Amino acid sequence: MHQTLLGILPIANNNYVAFTFFVGCMAMMAASVFFFFEVSNTSAKWRTSVLVSGLITFIAAVHYYYMRDYNLQTGQSPTFFRYVDWILTVPLMCVEFYLITKKAGAKISLLWKLVAAALFMLVTGYIGEAIYPTEKQSWIWGFVSGLAYFYIVYLIWFGDVARLAKNAGPAVTKANNTLAWFVLVGWAIYPIGYIAGTEGGLFGVKVLEGVSLDIVYNIGDAINKIGFGLVIYALAQTDKVVEVA
Repeated sequence: MHQTLLGILPIANNNYVAFTFFVGCMAMMAASVFFFFEVSNTSAKWRTSVLVSGLITFIAAVHYYYMRDYNLQTGQSPTFFRYVDWILTVPLMCVEFYLITKKAGAKISLLWKLVAAALFMLVTGYIGEAIYPTEKQSWIWGFVSGLAYFYIVYLIWFGDVARLAKNAGPAVTKANNTLAWFVLVGWAIYPIGYIAGTEGGLFGVKVLEGVSLDIVYNIGDAINKIGFGLVIYALAQTDKVVEVA
């Protein structure tokens, strides 16, 4: 039996999966502290956006703490806890698009479109990864999940979000363009983890054999969740400078 300090399980030097959970937890917590403290240093119209950024990373930090312990105790991927985290944080990331375009006339219907698509993407992804992880069925659910993802991409790049962002000023336009790249490129990291966790690989071809889906997911989460928040924070600070000038 391993000795623990304050109930914290030790991580072996060669356990890179658990190490990324640990680093992810610390990074998310540090980002949360930063965003929460900076809320008071943000102009009133952007405080909710910065606060939501802090909530996203805080929720992720809590889940990463539990996922790390689960992985250390069982040696398995904490799929259920990860999807609980995503069910809470990904819709909040979609909320950010609504908040930054609200001043330009974004309606609540846009928010529900984004949130509904995000939830559909995650629920179908969970079915394919946790309930039917076999080669024949997982790719079908992954494809269905991908349809919702591309709908979100469409709204952000060419649909209502893109149109509203162009009418909301140069700072919002720049921020939306950056966030859109996060969704297009950053969120594309997750299918790599999904394929890595699929029995038989992609269509029977084990193109990602030996790749840990947890390491892929952990890297993706750190880039996307913290990066999202930093873009929102930069928008708030840039807009504040413009207002002062």
